[in-house]
Amino acid sequence: MQTIFLPVIAAFVTALILGPLIIPMLQKLKFGQTIRDDGPQSHLSKQGTPTMGGLLIILSVLATCAIFLREYDLKILMGFAAFIGFGLIGFIDDAIIIKKKQSLGLRAWQKLTLQILLATAIGVYIYLSAGSKILLPFSSAEWDIGIWIIPLSAFILVAMSNSVNLTDGLDGLATSVSLVYFAFYAVAFAAGLIFAEKNIVILVSSLIGGGLGFLFFNRYPARIFMGDTGSLALGGIAAYLALVTRTVFWIPIVGLMFVLSSISVIIQVYHYKRTKKRVFKMAPLHHHFEQLGYHEITIVATYIIISLILAMVGLMAFR
Repeated sequence: MQTIFLPVIAAFVTALILGPLIIPMLQKLKFGQTIRDDGPQSHLSKQGTPTMGGLLIILSVLATCAIFLREYDLKILMGFAAFIGFGLIGFIDDAIIIKKKQSLGLRAWQKLTLQILLATAIGVYIYLSAGSKILLPFSSAEWDIGIWIIPLSAFILVAMSNSVNLTDGLDGLATSVSLVYFAFYAVAFAAGLIFAEKNIVILVSSLIGGGLGFLFFNRYPARIFMGDTGSLALGGIAAYLALVTRTVFWIPIVGLMFVLSSISVIIQVYHYKRTKKRVFKMAPLHHHFEQLGYHEITIVATYIIISLILAMVGLMAFR
């Protein structure tokens, strides 16, 4: 249990120490959030809030791992590649937004190309190392999909990173749901439901601690936003954990709220192009609830409760 709790505490304390250092630095550099004109009008007051806060999570996790990891095998290094690599793509996107003072950074094809290249490389590693078998929920069976694990891995990495990114629209929302997701894996590891090397357990524990520390500054009203730097990094490592533990089919269960963010956007865009009418008042889904009059805190709390219930369902899905 020390393997889980000590990194959580260390990363949490590290984030609390780094927060008061990083937030003023970002403010001094004028790394403020640019709010979309077509977004919720209530968010216009958040204009200028420091962004790129994902750096706080990344630094906390890396510092904690540097303390507790005794050796660096390829599996943990590829985990860092997913975490830092997707975070770097987000960092570039955030930097362009800040430099140009607009709400759009990298062009969609540029961001997607970088994500696919990184995701495919990780997918090849998954195939060569973790194999091509996937566990099936509520069953003791496995499904061997062979070399198709490579494109599946790439798709999951890209989809999950962008899904977390889309969920990052309210103060503390993406952070809180991510914490439940990582806590699910920590509990599954501790209960022996999933086998994982010590390094992976330390990584997950560090993510929980770093996320909790960041949430202290990101809770409503947020003093800092994670930006694409944080959301893409969290999405990348969330997908990697599912792939390396062969629990891909647990993503629609435990990570359902992330999935719904993407699905709501896809439905909205597709339906609007066909009919010029909207299914939701605004997408992603959490903005739809905002437009219905629900407060940010209420929406975030609801997402957390649903995610906790889904995490318990996910734990019961092991055989």
